[in-house]
Amino acid sequence: MKKLILASLMTTTLVAAGAVSDASGEELNDITLSVVGSWSALQLHKKFEVPFWTETVPKESGGRIKVTLTTFDQQGLKGGEVFRLLEKGLFDVGATVADYTVQDAPELEGLDLPMLAPDAKIGWEVAKAYKPVLDEALAKRFDAKLLSVVPYPEQVVFCNTEISGLGDLKGKKVRASGRTTGEFVNALGAEGVNLAFSEVPTALQRGVVDCAITGSLSGYSSGWHEVSSYLYSLPVGGWDHVVTAMRLDVWNGLNKATQDFLIKQNEAFEAKVWTSAVERTRDGIACLTGNGECTLGKSGSMKLVETQQGDIELANQILRETILPAWSSRVDPEWVKQWNETIGKVVGITAKVN
Repeated sequence: MKKLILASLMTTTLVAAGAVSDASGEELNDITLSVVGSWSALQLHKKFEVPFWTETVPKESGGRIKVTLTTFDQQGLKGGEVFRLLEKGLFDVGATVADYTVQDAPELEGLDLPMLAPDAKIGWEVAKAYKPVLDEALAKRFDAKLLSVVPYPEQVVFCNTEISGLGDLKGKKVRASGRTTGEFVNALGAEGVNLAFSEVPTALQRGVVDCAITGSLSGYSSGWHEVSSYLYSLPVGGWDHVVTAMRLDVWNGLNKATQDFLIKQNEAFEAKVWTSAVERTRDGIACLTGNGECTLGKSGSMKLVETQQGDIELANQILRETILPAWSSRVDPEWVKQWNETIGKVVGITAKVN
């Protein structure tokens, strides 16, 4: 059944170019792209991916680039399958959370280590610096071309038991948003639990986990505030980036004008999402706690736990002494060297090359 569903996505066509052209006079290709986007219920998809692929790209290309858009969850896929199936040719463009791909491409973990980028400004600088490395990794691992890297809101902590800081996570079962986040909570003395995003509300409600990490707005959109009481706003889970890529054979079949057009449009898409990251984080916290105006629906009543300086220092210590060395040991030395030359320079940290 999955194969039958996915086969319907294979709709790429390349025909002679029409009248639309770039500054050099080269005409854009006339194409139809099948695109698989990220989680359908979340604001990143509804507010940004949908208008970008279904309105902006067709309009700005003068109708030469048409798009059929769905999402991986609507197709019954797991996030970790997206780039594998992209490589197999089942669609043309795929988007998924970088952390979902780490079993196949551990290099991508270097983008979003816990506490690496404590605010959106640094997060964007980190993402821009690492894009050439991501592009190389995607080409090597999945025969894919990187198009964009965008964030969910800050990955914060939801708990159904009382906490006052990071130290209170010790001994608790915490759903981590990725492998490195799991290593982070384990370093705190908590037990990292691997759960699919859709399974978390039930797990919190039944006490399978005490706490869980995700974006503030993502948690609100999925009703986590209805099954948890305490919100800790330090971004211990990073930004949970969504990476979008195109099959290399499709990319290589486009002329330069079309490639340049897609790069330019995706850079504008990135800027829009990153610029809104602070606002979306703030909106999520307001909607979860009732502290501030919630424009998305009924506010929750979670208690907001303020971040203490000692927690920031502890988190940074775990990043440098535990998380970064563990990641460095999982990847080839060449990737660590590239990390040091890109992200390392942005954040002022050097990873040891094993």
